[in-house]
Amino acid sequence: MEKKIYFDHAATTPVDPRVLEKMLPYFTEKFGNPNSQHWFGRQTVSAVDEARDTVARLVGAKSSEIYFTSGGTEADNWALRGAAYAMAHRGKHLIVSAVEHPAMITTAKELMKRGFEVTFAEVDEYGAVDLEKLERAIRPDTTFVGVMTANNEVGTLQPVKEIAALCKKKGVLLFTDAVQAAGALRLDVKELGADMLSFSAHKFYGPKGVGVLYIRSGLKIDKIVTGGHQERSMRGGTTNVPAVVGLAEALRLAVSELDENAAYVSSLRDRFIRRVQREIPFVKLNGHPENRLPANANFSFRYVEGESLLFSLDLKGIAVSSGSACSSGSLEPSHVLLAMGLPEGLAHGSVRFSFGRHNTAEEVDYAVDALKEIVLKLRALSPLFPKDLKNEVFPEEK
Repeated sequence: MEKKIYFDHAATTPVDPRVLEKMLPYFTEKFGNPNSQHWFGRQTVSAVDEARDTVARLVGAKSSEIYFTSGGTEADNWALRGAAYAMAHRGKHLIVSAVEHPAMITTAKELMKRGFEVTFAEVDEYGAVDLEKLERAIRPDTTFVGVMTANNEVGTLQPVKEIAALCKKKGVLLFTDAVQAAGALRLDVKELGADMLSFSAHKFYGPKGVGVLYIRSGLKIDKIVTGGHQERSMRGGTTNVPAVVGLAEALRLAVSELDENAAYVSSLRDRFIRRVQREIPFVKLNGHPENRLPANANFSFRYVEGESLLFSLDLKGIAVSSGSACSSGSLEPSHVLLAMGLPEGLAHGSVRFSFGRHNTAEEVDYAVDALKEIVLKLRALSPLFPKDLKNEVFPEEK
């Protein structure tokens, strides 16, 4: 049987069998609509309430601050659009970091067409927001700042607590997209200080199509999905009970096993990074070398197209990504890497490897060996690669 190795856990993860087992009854015998007033509805609304209580407890929130959504993209849209429109009477200036997920970047650009002004906050060479520049960007008419907890492409962790303190001092709302962080890092909304926070179940071995938006008590934002009284009349649509139950169970398991899983996955990541830097010339590790997600390793390979590398690895049974799964169909270089100052050619040669708890050291070694062979072949075909260079190890690209 052909070897199949999955190194794209930042895009999605398989559902944990324990999560699936918890979900299954709500597809069959416990099928009632939680908004129905009979016994079948009461049975499922109890499950939804229990799931909401579980999620709230695990992230340090109140149950009344937890809203279920269809995933991270909807939650990001709701946070940005809902806050922008609700606060428009105070000002129409919004700030989002230049390395946000497309759900934020695209939404911000749409709001610009509707009379809002957006500043895309600059980041340093590792992809971290520059606090001094962010403070200078905040104006009297600024109402919203959006900075993700951890970057989905390069894994860099943002100084969310410091940004929250700055926003509080300036009287500005802070939203943080924690989609990549949830299940990988310990999250406490009160400790972080964010007014809103989002995450999605399928990033931590839960089902696809369900996520959470935390909205701090007392904060009023506009609805973006209307038509029903679900989610305390803030988001219309019949509740996806199996998915909500699955999200809560997946988060419970992820938090309870976090330290063990993070240590194991980061050991695989470090093994991979060491071998690539030691054995493949002309490579650059993107993102902060230490202050990064446990599972993420993003490399740029000079003289190689990232898409060619991705397809060649796929032919060897190794699944990786050339960036965010939501924008990987684009042939444009990563906006994240460009914002970090990488030249366009180097940004085009980037590939993201993201490891999971089911991966092994043997799989890591197989992938590095395959990567060495593929890079050598692709560079031999590249008209840009200096043919007089020997295949030896060079210092990491700067």
